[in-house]
Amino acid sequence: MPDLADIKGQESAKRALEVAAAGNHNLLMVGRPGSGKSMLAARLPSILPPLSPAELLEVSMIHSIAGQLPGGKLSDRRPFRTPHHSATMAAMIGGGLRAKPGEASLAHNGVLFLDEFPEFTPQVLDALRQPLETSECIIARANHRVTYPAAIQLVAAMNPCRCGMAGEPGHTCARGPRCVADYQGRISGPLMDRIDIRIDVPSVTAADLIRPAPAEPSAVVARRVARAREIQADRFIAFGMPEILSNARCSTSMIEKMAEPDAGGLQLLRDAAEKMKFSARGYHRVLKVARTLADLDEKATVGRIHLAEAISYRIAGERLTAAA
Repeated sequence: MPDLADIKGQESAKRALEVAAAGNHNLLMVGRPGSGKSMLAARLPSILPPLSPAELLEVSMIHSIAGQLPGGKLSDRRPFRTPHHSATMAAMIGGGLRAKPGEASLAHNGVLFLDEFPEFTPQVLDALRQPLETSECIIARANHRVTYPAAIQLVAAMNPCRCGMAGEPGHTCARGPRCVADYQGRISGPLMDRIDIRIDVPSVTAADLIRPAPAEPSAVVARRVARAREIQADRFIAFGMPEILSNARCSTSMIEKMAEPDAGGLQLLRDAAEKMKFSARGYHRVLKVARTLADLDEKATVGRIHLAEAISYRIAGERLTAAA
């Protein structure tokens, strides 16, 4: 698989990728063309833990129903689906003559990567809101009513505007701020609210390309991700919920107990929630990301530093939500 060591620079983006992998969080990358968004997404499978036997069975059953299991070959690699932005509702969610599973279900227990995020039709994007919330795709047709599992990790990439150069030094969009607002407004606010981590991916500098600093290989990052996943699994077993394997799948009532911050973190979270007008969903997703950050540090308590980083991932997308 492609290795993270191939990426030059982009340390903050690599960090966000590691956090997303550790907690199974949804991720959105915004940056100009050529900044490395697609390269980063393509390397996410290299740091994800392999499928467990139960997960492997579920994935294989779905792919078998869809006719995408040639020769009955099985693999413990997590699915990584990359549909084109011209995909229809039936292709994304499922449907057709025999109500076959769509891309969201084929990415079950894996990654659904949507490049050129705003270029998908708004109806198709908003249809993903239910799978992201319930981990299921319900296909209701005249002759069929089928429910397919769709526990997906959504990873999306987009340009800041249609011309792709908004915010670049020395560049001015011909349409001004409206170019950014119109393009980012194609993504609805409720869908944006379901994305845990939103980051800006800046252009790679000449120094990064000419004399790149040594980069961590995927194997090193994968070990940290695996350790964080083990901590999460043990915690959920202790809480009597062994079927939950990652923080992103945790219920709101449970995350409030698991991610109860210290005094400094609680004050920071209260101030940020009031200033940024977090929704209830946004508040709990910040807690989930902060819990993942503490797990990566192998800390039992969520501290102020973990909440600060989790909130910073939320701030990067506030202008997208405002545009929508």
